[in-house]
Amino acid sequence: MSYDAATDNLEHEARTYAAVAEKAMAEIGRRIVGQRDVVQRLLMAIIAEGHVLLEGLPGLAKTTTIKTLAEAASLNFGRIQFTPDLLPADVIGTQIYDPRSGDFKVRKGPVFANLVLADEINRAPAKVQSALLEAMQERQVTIGDQSYQLARPFLVLATQNPIEQEGTYPLPEAQMDRFLFKIKVGYGTPEDEFEVISRSVSFKDTPVTKVLDGDTLIKMRDLTSKLHVADKVRRYIVQLVFATRDPASVGLKDLATLVHVGASPRASISMERAARVNAMLQGRTFVTPQDIKDVGLDVLRHRIMPTYEAEAEGVTTDDIVHRIFARVDVP
Repeated sequence: MSYDAATDNLEHEARTYAAVAEKAMAEIGRRIVGQRDVVQRLLMAIIAEGHVLLEGLPGLAKTTTIKTLAEAASLNFGRIQFTPDLLPADVIGTQIYDPRSGDFKVRKGPVFANLVLADEINRAPAKVQSALLEAMQERQVTIGDQSYQLARPFLVLATQNPIEQEGTYPLPEAQMDRFLFKIKVGYGTPEDEFEVISRSVSFKDTPVTKVLDGDTLIKMRDLTSKLHVADKVRRYIVQLVFATRDPASVGLKDLATLVHVGASPRASISMERAARVNAMLQGRTFVTPQDIKDVGLDVLRHRIMPTYEAEAEGVTTDDIVHRIFARVDVP
């Protein structure tokens, strides 16, 4: 195949998959009102084989959104309600002795699904979060002395309440770094809430047509690896991430006292992966600086540890990221 033919084929695939993704988001939008950005990020995370940390108050349709996405994409859905008394076996599964055969049999936990909702993840102790960490990073779990591969695609959507902190366990930095995105979900518009109330009167879910499947999502991920990322765009990513570690290097000396720990190299990798998917969802075969800007906040906000001084002054990680993007020159 000639270079021009290969390029044309790649562009055709990108446009085709962009249309499929748009159809999927429109289908999910028939049931979920006013959460298009969240749905898009969830779809991007599945394609990029990342995970999502969702921060929002109760009643914002987080569970319904991921269940609807699983339905539209023909994927299995599992839910884990994290509580202080949860055990690792409740997440990954355990071995059960069968007296009839005299052998131990494996009972797999809810993590053996394509889409796993880890509800209120910060309410579980560290040992449970560590068990989930292996699943998130290695795409496998260990039960007894045997390892089991998880399904593909595999996405953990973890939720946490930004207000209720009593009885919670802060997520370790190593686990936070495993999330591709941290998304903050707020209330919709008055028109959105009016529509939600109108739909709730019927007590019936709007049917959702299956428009995706696991194989298609994997093909979409494979396509993103073929997209072009220019060296200047990749250096832009590196400059942004390095600026979170040393804000003074880009002239933001006042931020130096507000950042305790900046983003890790995994942030650079995650930003490029997310930007590739963002480009594909727009039908393009190349990544632009605007793709980096589109995904940058959601990729970086949970990877920066502010100092006590920043917290005292009310400076959030979102503020820090916005200032860094405004300061670093766009190629």
